Amino acid sequence: MKNIDNFQGKKVLVLGLAKSGLAAAQLLHKVGADVIVNDMKPYEENEAAKQLEAIGINVICGHHPEDLLEQEKIEWVVKNPGIPYSNIIVKQAQAKKIPVITEVELAYYVSEAEIIGITGSNGKTTTTTLIYKMLKEDGQNPLIAGNIGNVACEVVQQATKDNVVVMELSSFQLLGTIHFRPHIALLLNIFDAHLDYHGTKKEYMLAKQRIYLNQTAEEYSVFNANDKNVKELVQDSKGKPIAFSTNQKVNGAYIHEGQIYFGNEVIMEASEIVLPGEHNLENILAAISVVKLRGVKNESIKAVLTSFQGVKHRLQYVATVKGRRFYNDSKATNILATSKALSAFSSPTILLAGGLDRGNEFDELKDAMGHVKAVITFGQTAPKIERIASELGIEKIKRVDNVEQAVYAAYDLSNEQDVILLSPACASWDQYKTFEERGDIFINAVHKLK
Repeated sequence: MKNIDNFQGKKVLVLGLAKSGLAAAQLLHKVGADVIVNDMKPYEENEAAKQLEAIGINVICGHHPEDLLEQEKIEWVVKNPGIPYSNIIVKQAQAKKIPVITEVELAYYVSEAEIIGITGSNGKTTTTTLIYKMLKEDGQNPLIAGNIGNVACEVVQQATKDNVVVMELSSFQLLGTIHFRPHIALLLNIFDAHLDYHGTKKEYMLAKQRIYLNQTAEEYSVFNANDKNVKELVQDSKGKPIAFSTNQKVNGAYIHEGQIYFGNEVIMEASEIVLPGEHNLENILAAISVVKLRGVKNESIKAVLTSFQGVKHRLQYVATVKGRRFYNDSKATNILATSKALSAFSSPTILLAGGLDRGNEFDELKDAMGHVKAVITFGQTAPKIERIASELGIEKIKRVDNVEQAVYAAYDLSNEQDVILLSPACASWDQYKTFEERGDIFINAVHKLK
């Protein structure tokens, strides 16, 4: 970990706890900041707040005092990524020109290791995992961090110059960056997502673009040549552009006559890949583009791609019960992700979908639902998804209260050889704390059937 004096003696407000806020507060305390924490959860229920208070950090719980910035003479704000910019304290900080950052910016300041940053609307976790596994197979001492579950502030404290940090980044995290500059930056795709947070697709795209904005000619900007929005965003980067594509030859990774290439070099036969789903080819090509820039051997790439079958909650095969195959794709929190999941199958499919209503409709899902024989809905968006199914002429449509009930309802409507797919096309927050919780409930219900 680098010794930095950016925050020495400075009044820094950590706004919102959870894992990232806790780690940020602890790191700031370690580098000499005068840390104040403000979290909405009441003190009595707030174990993280008690933990910080025990090491001498001032903690304010249960509300956001509107005079906090002025009262404490705050000089920096480190914001939990989930807190919107409409928050009164965030708005006040911006009006006062107080820097508002997320903990990944803080992690960048102290990291001795090079950072590989991965973002996009879909496929981030799968691609991040592939990159990590390929680097590890090649003996390059990678660490994995960011939106994938390992808080960046914690991971970089253990990193040395001999490591490389593979960091999954959300638009929420990137929006809170100022100087953040990964050595290799990867943008997978852009789709309408999180518009309730960002307001417009343009603002969402600009948040994603921040992964490139501070790069110099010494860094690499890896991009999806199939995605017009990504191609537009990468044009402003000063990094060396490296493309990947499933349908054209590019200077990065691509497929030609059944073989995977990087530049003019054959990596392996595409048929040897075991990860299911056509949509995962883009993720694979993206990962190859990144690791080849770090000199990873083809044997290491092939070893991963001939064994890696996917990440939990991302088109995860769960079990076969009396001829019915169950798949958990709880991470599919938008229409594009569910469309790609559906395209991975040709068998008759029962779709389990629904969740948080962000104001959008689901008409774009229609083209992917040709083989869907039944739809089970739940959550706030149930009526909207039922409308789509009805317009497609799907006769078996049933609304249930939750994911567990959806599993049993789907089984009752199914036949042997059917696929039963949880791919909600919505965030989980109307009923479940996380998509992981939603997926685990699905898995447990399937095992109960067995």
